[in-house]
Amino acid sequence: MYYIGIDLGGTNVAAGMVDEGGKLLGKASIPCPRGSEAIADAIAQAARLAGEAAGLEPAGARSVGLASPGVIDPEKGIVLHAFNLGLDNVPLADMLSQRLSLPAVLENDANAAALGEFVSGAGMGHKSLVAVTLGTGVGSGAVLEGKLYTGFNYAGMESGHTVIHRGGRECTCGRKGCWEAYASATGLIRSTREAMERNVDSALWRLVPTLEEVNGKTPFDAAQAGDAVAQAVLDEYVEDLACGLANLINILQPEVLCIGGGICKQGDNLLKPLRAALDREEFTRDNPRRTKVCVAQLGNDAGIIGGALVPMYR
Repeated sequence: MYYIGIDLGGTNVAAGMVDEGGKLLGKASIPCPRGSEAIADAIAQAARLAGEAAGLEPAGARSVGLASPGVIDPEKGIVLHAFNLGLDNVPLADMLSQRLSLPAVLENDANAAALGEFVSGAGMGHKSLVAVTLGTGVGSGAVLEGKLYTGFNYAGMESGHTVIHRGGRECTCGRKGCWEAYASATGLIRSTREAMERNVDSALWRLVPTLEEVNGKTPFDAAQAGDAVAQAVLDEYVEDLACGLANLINILQPEVLCIGGGICKQGDNLLKPLRAALDREEFTRDNPRRTKVCVAQLGNDAGIIGGALVPMYR
């Protein structure tokens, strides 16, 4: 028995054939067009290409699960708003079902990624997991007691829009001081640029001569070269990241909390100070049973695997 999983992104549509244990049997990726009909056609094409890669017929799949960004209504299979894709009130599940002649389900991409990690990544063998992705924003999802948690209106786990600095930076959601505005890769880049503007003699300027060239790796490289300004940026970033993670742990107490995104490629340069901060911030810091904090394992495959298996865990 196998399922089709789709990870719909602003740049690419990725598809995979996944068995019921979460093993990825074959995958494919193609550019994501614009327009709802074109996107539905591209999803179907990617599914067929993934079938070819796996040596399986898409028609033989149990169902197809679509992991989509934006605000969705899984009950009706509608993408309510996905601004980066230009989708607004689009019945994407039905459109995909018609093209592939299969039952189709829709899920938020962060939720699907969490489910993928739970089944065959960092959460294997555990009953609960929270996954946090540090990218343009902060995405998060949770599987609690073996079931995907979404809230009654499917808008749960928007932890990036919990406030850690009241009255702080304006967030894209309209609030001020959201965790996303500080802990995302975008937030780290902004903090680095602001520090560079205040410190014209910093070694950061030798690494990146213009502010536009700053990326999430820049402050780590400068700090490793001994730059105090970059180290101060990272110290503040880790504290902000730890604040949000500790909030999640204190509320949900999952067995595993995994973090993903390009920033996590820094490994112990990030995890060591982060764990030290959590040792101060977690309510359960003295409890022998504590949440395991680790790096996500599946990378870009998490959404494909999780999307495929949504019918089993919703």
